[in-house]
Amino acid sequence: MKSTMEQKIPRLVQLACALEACAPKPGNVNRYHDFCDTSLEDFLLSAAALGSAFENAAQATVGRLILDAAMKTRDWVRSNTNLGMILLFAPLAKAGLDAAGTGKDIRRSLLSVLNALTVEDARLAYEAIRLMRPGGIGQVPQADVSGEPSVTLLQAMALAEERDAVAREYVSGYAISFGIGLPALKSAYSRCGSYSSAIVQTFLTILSDVPDTLIVRKQGLKPAQQVSQMATGVLASGGVFTPEGRSGLADMDSVLRDEGHTLNPGTTADLTAATVFLALLENPL
Repeated sequence: MKSTMEQKIPRLVQLACALEACAPKPGNVNRYHDFCDTSLEDFLLSAAALGSAFENAAQATVGRLILDAAMKTRDWVRSNTNLGMILLFAPLAKAGLDAAGTGKDIRRSLLSVLNALTVEDARLAYEAIRLMRPGGIGQVPQADVSGEPSVTLLQAMALAEERDAVAREYVSGYAISFGIGLPALKSAYSRCGSYSSAIVQTFLTILSDVPDTLIVRKQGLKPAQQVSQMATGVLASGGVFTPEGRSGLADMDSVLRDEGHTLNPGTTADLTAATVFLALLENPL
């Protein structure tokens, strides 16, 4: 018989994905804006697919969770809606289960999960990445995803941490999610009582501190830094909590929307989703 947390994990995954997708984050698909090739419906279908994949979170390895989630998403959606989320959610789900079963702090459990990752986890994750075909990934001299890995998944992430914030989370024990995202989410939610507004404020806070690495891969570091400066300016005006901040948010959203989505802060959206999932793991609904 499944434990209480085993039963809750799939629902919490779905909630985190749906809440993050619907929140009106600038430059992203949300309940007010679709992209030409990806819609909010795609993200909600992806959320449902992840729930079914994470029903096996207690038995599956991190790598198997990542690949199963990617395959189930592909059954419903043709575009890459959630690879970053999948990569971030899998270790968090395992850590949440361990913490619930042992009484350990969730971050301590997470560090144990990350340090136990294997070469097989890397192989399965590479297969998932090839299946999802993320934009702007390019090729690298060591541990390129087009080949078979000879390093563990954590070691592979260490090789990618300078160019990808998701990889950096693995190496740092989710420093962004724990250190920036979670305090921002808790503070914003306690202030407004709205998941949607709190998620947007969290997104802006992360983006202000961490230039989006999807933008870096597509456009370079300077445009990514300029987008982070926009987020800083919106926060300085009050963010979601003031008329000035909301006006700045609308202006920022307009600037970030172009036909090729080249300024889409998609990695920041993934980090925000991981923060929401982490908050739900700490306080399950």
